[in-house]
Amino acid sequence: MKRLLEAELIYGRLLDISEPHLIARYNKALQGFGLRPTALTRFSIDMTGFSPEIADELGDRDYLDPNRVNRRFIIMTPDQAELPVVHTSFSNTAALMHEFFNANSRAINAVTIKDALYGEIEDSVSIVDDIDDLLSINEVRFRVLSAEDMLGKAAELRGLVDRLKKVPTAWADDDMLNRMVELAKVTGDIRQNALVPDQLVFRHDAFWANHFGGVYVFLDEKTTTVICDPSVPGFRRSRPWQVSYIAIDDHARIYDFLASTKRLQLPQTSWVEDSGLYQHRADMVVRGLINDADPTTDLARADRIWLQTWMHRNAALVASDGAYPFLQEMLRTVQTTGSIRMQDVAPANRFMLVRASPTHPDQWLVNRLIAQLVPRDFVSRFVFDKQGFYDAYERYSEKFREYVVATLTGTYLKDKAAFRHKLYGLREE
Repeated sequence: MKRLLEAELIYGRLLDISEPHLIARYNKALQGFGLRPTALTRFSIDMTGFSPEIADELGDRDYLDPNRVNRRFIIMTPDQAELPVVHTSFSNTAALMHEFFNANSRAINAVTIKDALYGEIEDSVSIVDDIDDLLSINEVRFRVLSAEDMLGKAAELRGLVDRLKKVPTAWADDDMLNRMVELAKVTGDIRQNALVPDQLVFRHDAFWANHFGGVYVFLDEKTTTVICDPSVPGFRRSRPWQVSYIAIDDHARIYDFLASTKRLQLPQTSWVEDSGLYQHRADMVVRGLINDADPTTDLARADRIWLQTWMHRNAALVASDGAYPFLQEMLRTVQTTGSIRMQDVAPANRFMLVRASPTHPDQWLVNRLIAQLVPRDFVSRFVFDKQGFYDAYERYSEKFREYVVATLTGTYLKDKAAFRHKLYGLREE
């Protein structure tokens, strides 16, 4: 993983924490979770406050994710809202954190001047034993505390202010007035500073969970659809009257579900040609075949002439794999006719030809699923399914790792938003 770290393809864009007072606040939050404080004088955090350095120090990557539910968070600064989430068990953790930051920006801005917020994203289960446990999570509540007890002191001051207003003799209570002055020195004027978060409950929408090897849960008005390995506990047994179950290797049913619910953008000349997606995936296929044939090949030196020569010399291998000629044929078809008759395409090949509908709320989740079903496209896997990418990266040859890192840094990392818009039609994360 050293090469990924140096290229900022793992744990990239994290926030550096090195000031002693911030480390002290972080340690108080750790102790609030029952964890030992860090001895590090510098570490980095993501949007949730997760630190890869502290995870290594504690020997526990799930120190903010016990049982992989009820995710913990530590907020040191409002700037964390712009950071990625680099370690989570649910794909919608980042979305929930964004909602929390947006709904409570005034309180977060005020509290983090002198304090840190920490707590848990609580849901209805404490441990996941089967699919039903995942399906029971309909909403989450943020349980929020503060390292320096700023929230507790603000609540105490609010109560004393209310007593001062309502009890005529309260003005004569010197002890109370002195306590109010003492508290106000810490909290400031609570009539102006909103120190208590306004919104703590949020809906738990469609998501991917990393339990049982990965489970996709899609929510529609009257039905819930689960896509995963059929060996997962509870498959076809949890709430069968309201849940539709699809095996992760049942490409036909997965495609029918996504297409019928308008979660897919089907092939049309307008976007296929502009995006370059088919050419991109064809290139990924060829380079993957080259690596399979000879893992020592230096793909960084492979220009178009070299690739064409290799394909001519290995025509039988390219033909037996079938993906490259298939994509070339489909590109010619869409350019000639304007579309593709998807019912004529083998179910296993359909996902090479589609992308998530850019207007559907589940676009990121759908693209994640597509990336898993088109594993040769390591770029799409990195963009939408980083855990799947990292797992695959561990199995790549050393030369192919060099090529993968060079490709991602030379394309996606140069301008992520523009890259996502061109290939996948996405305008914002």
